[in-house]
Amino acid sequence: MRILGIETSCDDTGAAVVEDGRILSNIVAAQDIHLEYGGVVPELASRAHITLLPRVVQQALDTAQVTVDQIEAVAATVGPGLVGSLLVGIEFAKGFALARGIPWVGVNHVEAHLVSAGLEADLQAPYVGMVASGGHTEIYHVPEPGVFRRVGSTRDDAAGEAFDKIGKLLGLPYPAGPHLDRLAREGRADAIPLPRARLKGDTLDLSMSGLKTAAKLFLEREPRPIPDPRIRDIAASVEKAIVDVLVERLGQALSRFEARAVTVAGGCACNTLLREETARLAAARGIPARFPSPKLCRDNGAMIAHAGSLAIQRGQTTPFSATAIANLDSFSLLPV
Repeated sequence: MRILGIETSCDDTGAAVVEDGRILSNIVAAQDIHLEYGGVVPELASRAHITLLPRVVQQALDTAQVTVDQIEAVAATVGPGLVGSLLVGIEFAKGFALARGIPWVGVNHVEAHLVSAGLEADLQAPYVGMVASGGHTEIYHVPEPGVFRRVGSTRDDAAGEAFDKIGKLLGLPYPAGPHLDRLAREGRADAIPLPRARLKGDTLDLSMSGLKTAAKLFLEREPRPIPDPRIRDIAASVEKAIVDVLVERLGQALSRFEARAVTVAGGCACNTLLREETARLAAARGIPARFPSPKLCRDNGAMIAHAGSLAIQRGQTTPFSATAIANLDSFSLLPV
């Protein structure tokens, strides 16, 4: 099946063509307009999607060397995300599908991240997966295809949000995660004492707010500008504190649930230390660690197309009455 995937959940406008699990094209247009604000402005994001999406879709078709008539299904993100941005992609997808007389599938954005590594490597259930990004830090057990059970999530800040906000306090550009990762490679991870939140009780939930507050209080006492190699030591210490919590929770999940693999997806899955520590954890358990390539860690249409095609293989499509669900957190709602 040749499927068009559309992703507009936040500030990246993505479109891709995937055929039988093979990526024919994967185009993402970043919205640089948000850089001056240090974060995503929802109204500006949705307006930019309106302008960018038709061009991005056409580029995806051209790159894949297929015509509109050769597309057999359309998938688009329906949630979670910014409601205005989601609606742009959804209505475009439904219009495309109606005009062609082909099915469309509404995709849960988090599910798409969880299956994204399967586009490049073997990823078979049962497995444990973590989605770590600016908007999500959640752990799932996937006991069988199409079944996603959330077993842990952040109670406050997402991991990517912690990276970005602490990075901003360090004076790094937005998004700060990649810059902090680069600096950390040349720093001492034990240079700065920072807390690791370990929640009480039998839980796989996570918390990042205490770390963020501790880092803020520490940085308020640092001279400005922060000199080298001090800033590299701080970056390494912050990175280690965040990654320690994520990997510890992954290890606990692997101890509780049957898993033939572990996967980490989302923007934070590009982080060097997180990949290294997760791979080390997986090797100790005798299972493979699956990471999407960096181009599939960011929001993109290929993962949406892949999740949509898997749904269609299970006999699931979405009615045209479906619409955006900004706070979608139940996989049972989709596809309908």
